[in-house]
Amino acid sequence: MVESKHQWKAWLYLAPAIVLLLVFTVWPIVNTVRLSFLENYNGMKAAGGATFSIGLWNYEKVLSYPKFTDTLFNTIILCVLTVPISTILALLIAVALNSIKPLQKTLQTIFFLPYVTNSIAIGMVFAAMFNVIGSALGTPQENIESYGIINNIIMLFGFDHQSWINSTSTYEANLFVMTVYIVWNALPFKILVLLGGLQSINKQYYDAAKIDSTPRRRVFTRITVPLLSPMIAYVVITGFIGGFKEYSSIIGVFGDKKMGPPDDPDRLNTMVGFIYDSLEKNREGLASAAAIILFGIILVVTFINLWVSKKRVHY
Repeated sequence: MVESKHQWKAWLYLAPAIVLLLVFTVWPIVNTVRLSFLENYNGMKAAGGATFSIGLWNYEKVLSYPKFTDTLFNTIILCVLTVPISTILALLIAVALNSIKPLQKTLQTIFFLPYVTNSIAIGMVFAAMFNVIGSALGTPQENIESYGIINNIIMLFGFDHQSWINSTSTYEANLFVMTVYIVWNALPFKILVLLGGLQSINKQYYDAAKIDSTPRRRVFTRITVPLLSPMIAYVVITGFIGGFKEYSSIIGVFGDKKMGPPDDPDRLNTMVGFIYDSLEKNREGLASAAAIILFGIILVVTFINLWVSKKRVHY
């Protein structure tokens, strides 16, 4: 009874946070759903007093856009490539770090640095590493010859330089650059989570395996991975969610409003990029419909991951 009498104080303390959540989180979600059903909704027209009928026109228009299917394919292929690779690499690095006692904290800090660095800045660095500028592109007006750090390393081993992100580059080359960048950028968080999980595993399992002279490979597959499976499931689920929202990394590498080389700027555009493009053109209805579709895809993928986790994860 005493606690119930003072509940109003708890609600009073929570009120500012609840108001902010309602205004900046709940209402935008509700409004996005509302706008997605207003046919061809345009904010400028709505401000002028125009009315819009309710229907599924926005969803039909979005799904019929060829560019939307391209962005969906790009988003899925980036997720399929980057999430497994980054998870496996993070697991191997975390196991290696956990076994290294000297300088462990220093190495953890070094591996975590990309996570606290601005993704646009990192993208610009990667663009400089893979970029080919000046007379290397056949532009005599610029008396500069630079193939980029990556091409210089390739040429050091006797191979020809490649056009990775320039106008003569291929889709596969662009995809390779983005895969390398996204995997590298995703590693710090996953390493931190998996390393924390490794340090929480009871050492008695490893002591028993040592007594039985169990090979390291079998210890890794039969003890480490099963006991670490909850953390692995977590990084996989969050990796897919983050992968479907990929956008800033492509902007960082290819520049503002470009998702590919200059001759095909929309080549690597993602679903989030499609939403931003629609917003820039005052097509809020189409952007809202695309956002709801993206939310539905992420929800389905998350449920699939959770269903698989129930069968594979050992708690």
